Amino acid sequence: MLQEILVTGVAVGSAGLVYVAAAARVVKQYERGVVLRLGRLRGGVRPPGFTLIVPGVDKLRKVNMQIVTMPVPAQDGITRDNVTVRVDAVIYFKVVDAADAVIQVEDYRFAVSQMAQTSLRSIIGKSDLDDLLSNREKLNQGLELMIDSPAMGWGVQIDRVEIKDVSLPETMKRSMARQAEADRERRARIINADAELQASKKLAEAAGVMSEQPAALQLRLLQTVVAVAAEKNSTLVLPFPVELLRFLERAQQPTAPAPEPAAPTSPPTPTPAPAPELREEPGELRDESRDEE
Repeated sequence: MLQEILVTGVAVGSAGLVYVAAAARVVKQYERGVVLRLGRLRGGVRPPGFTLIVPGVDKLRKVNMQIVTMPVPAQDGITRDNVTVRVDAVIYFKVVDAADAVIQVEDYRFAVSQMAQTSLRSIIGKSDLDDLLSNREKLNQGLELMIDSPAMGWGVQIDRVEIKDVSLPETMKRSMARQAEADRERRARIINADAELQASKKLAEAAGVMSEQPAALQLRLLQTVVAVAAEKNSTLVLPFPVELLRFLERAQQPTAPAPEPAAPTSPPTPTPAPAPELREEPGELRDESRDEE
């Protein structure tokens, strides 16, 4: 009799251990458990730790509550200003309601991925190329709102959406490079013209100061000669001597008018004597000048 009781106890204990082993579940700290009993949601969400279910009747589904980083495949689209681009992004989201993530949607990861791709193509068609390249923060916020609205019904919260890269055709890249080069050249010319204007004003002021002191012009010329000759690799040719500057300096000083010099007289030009007149007579030639004497 005692032996039968012991065997029965051992059998019951073994069955209990098998039941506990089949019913025991461990939910990790970053997970939540959703129990479906005969296909219906049973109770609330199981917290982290050790929990038991009814084997063969209950089904426990664990839902990860961590932030999920999901890359959005690159999408081809045409912007509002008719430019073909290829844009890829990354989305950060997490589950805030484990029961809705299991009950309301078949696969919340796939649903969020498809919604992100659709919203990305929509945001490309509504934006200009300049916005995609320089105003990404505003586009990220708009993209986040577009994805977060339907995701809230799935128990998913969109944490952040970032546009990673915008790929342009090679022809558009070359056009933008030429545009940037032309814009930089335009700004360089404007800066150069502004510098010349300021330099001309300063030169005009310097010319006014030098006009008051004529010797300053000669000193400035000598400084220029020293600056040019410092390299010792060029030949300096002065088109006029320094004495000319001194002459100009003296000419600027007021002086009494000097008497005009008398014009030089040339010696009288001797009047040539008239050539002797020859008369031809028959038989001889006679010089009339000698006859007159």
